[in-house]
Amino acid sequence: MKREDDTAGPVKNFLELVKRSRRGKFKVYIGMSAGVGKTYRMLQEAHTLLKSGIQIQIGYIETHNRAETHALLEGIPVIARRKIFYKGKELEEMDLNTILNIHPELVIVDELAHSNIGGSKNAKRWQDVADLLDAGISVISAVNIQHLESMNEEIEKITGIAVTERIPDKILEMADEIVNIDLTADELIDRLKAGKIYDPMKVETALRNFFQPERILQLRELALKEVAHHLERKINIEVPKQVKLRPEKFMACISTNHSTAKVIIRKTARLASYYHSPWLVLYVQRSAENGNNIKLDLQRHLINNLKLATEMGAEVLKIKSDDVTATIARIAAAKEITTICIGRPHFSLFQIMMKTSIFNQLLRQIAETETDLVILS
Repeated sequence: MKREDDTAGPVKNFLELVKRSRRGKFKVYIGMSAGVGKTYRMLQEAHTLLKSGIQIQIGYIETHNRAETHALLEGIPVIARRKIFYKGKELEEMDLNTILNIHPELVIVDELAHSNIGGSKNAKRWQDVADLLDAGISVISAVNIQHLESMNEEIEKITGIAVTERIPDKILEMADEIVNIDLTADELIDRLKAGKIYDPMKVETALRNFFQPERILQLRELALKEVAHHLERKINIEVPKQVKLRPEKFMACISTNHSTAKVIIRKTARLASYYHSPWLVLYVQRSAENGNNIKLDLQRHLINNLKLATEMGAEVLKIKSDDVTATIARIAAAKEITTICIGRPHFSLFQIMMKTSIFNQLLRQIAETETDLVILS
């Protein structure tokens, strides 16, 4: 862990951001897993900011009873959580309304991917954070890389664990600063064995499952790449360019094949996030797929995928046409798309396209407009 003095430079930079804008500024600590020290660093920063005269309070913090982290709570004002009776139990949630009424200059909100208890104003804590930022309250928060929506399938392949609490990529794009709390696999495992992450009774189970060196290394790489992408986006936005490049814009083309559609949506979202670009999802509904012909479960999956795309920041288009390729070409031209994303050749959408002579026309139009075609696996 770094000493408090080591955080002085980054804290000063963030302090300048806070003073510069009426809208709240947003700083996110990101890590490859639990136990890297995100909450510890947030509380360190809170003490430094308090000494600088910033009115900072804790909106929600979760120390997981880690002694070193818990000790840092002393001296930082805490906004009491609200108590809710849910399914016969008394539970606690962050009190969004009280924070908005108190209106501190800056608030700490831990566990960004948390799902709120039923009956709350917002379903997700990241939505609470968006409300705070809109109200002019600056926020410091924390999240693990595995909670990023577009990485869902990739994370599950690495860890073997399905992550149910996720945040859309657009939330990280809103951040003014993203700080990666980085440890080597050996350092993280040493912290685990020393009882600094979980209760000693859980250590052996954790070592056999999530905390395996090869998994940690892959998650570490993803976290480092995400922060690097954020920095590139920030440079592209803030640093003037001598040569104006064409703005990237991505279009994901999906069908009623729901598992394929979900992969295409998430991978296109990652591409759009990397280039800090707008993107859209196009579903061309053929007459064979109208409400009377398509099965109810496929309709439900399609609706859920279009909803997912919207939540991840995409513009969604649903167009009725039996000429799929011509429609794709027309929308790509009208929306000034630079990259079209489709599924692999054996997927139904590609087969539809290959059966028509218009596919060759689409390729020619793509070449003429310098639009890229990406086939996603």
